[in-house]
Amino acid sequence: MPAQAHDDRDQRFPLEIQTEAPSTAPSPCILIACLLTGARPVRGRPSGAPFFAWGHFHLGDDARVENSGGIQASLSGRYAMALFELARDGKSLDAVGASLATLKAALAESADFRQLTTNPLVSREDATKAIAAVAPVLKLDALTEKFLGVLAGNRRLAQLGAVIAAFSQLAARHRGETTAEVVSAHPLDQGQVDALKARLKSQLGRDVTIDLHVDPAILGGLVVKLGSRQIDGSIRTKLNMLAHAMKG
Repeated sequence: MPAQAHDDRDQRFPLEIQTEAPSTAPSPCILIACLLTGARPVRGRPSGAPFFAWGHFHLGDDARVENSGGIQASLSGRYAMALFELARDGKSLDAVGASLATLKAALAESADFRQLTTNPLVSREDATKAIAAVAPVLKLDALTEKFLGVLAGNRRLAQLGAVIAAFSQLAARHRGETTAEVVSAHPLDQGQVDALKARLKSQLGRDVTIDLHVDPAILGGLVVKLGSRQIDGSIRTKLNMLAHAMKG
């Protein structure tokens, strides 16, 4: 029997509840998408229902995002996958991507917006109202605005940053690009970003999307992560290596 929720967080959307449901249960991505579209999830393999493709959320065509299993393993990844597939099949990837870039900037620049997304004392109702007020100001597209409403309604706004990162990876993969997570001590200007993209493209043989993060703690240099590979050229690491060598 499926486990019951311990509070009211997920009564409307029991995404995180661990169950022993049979394999005919709808996948998490389907459940998320149902909230976004108003459709109803079904058990068993759908017959004559093009809205769903069994085993992963699907709308419209037969294209799939390859190697997405790692992303779907996380809560934020499942939300990102549902949003990505709706945007892809609705031919609104660019619009959603632009809206998510705006939200990423808002998270970085606005303490009030970060407080809205991370403060557990903000009620579901207040969060939903705040999102409805903020979306027009940020000029978000309709799908992203509705998606934020789902996050707010499920008290999952704290996942927004991770959702944006996962969506960026999915979108880059869809375009045939590789995503590089780059951490710098200070913001990079556009010329530095372009030079880094060109360098990585020359080494990898394909286009690279840069996901930038700033962490003053690395002191200087860059930390570049490509999938499971990481190149740590930070001053912090170099100093740590020097200190270790001097001890030894």
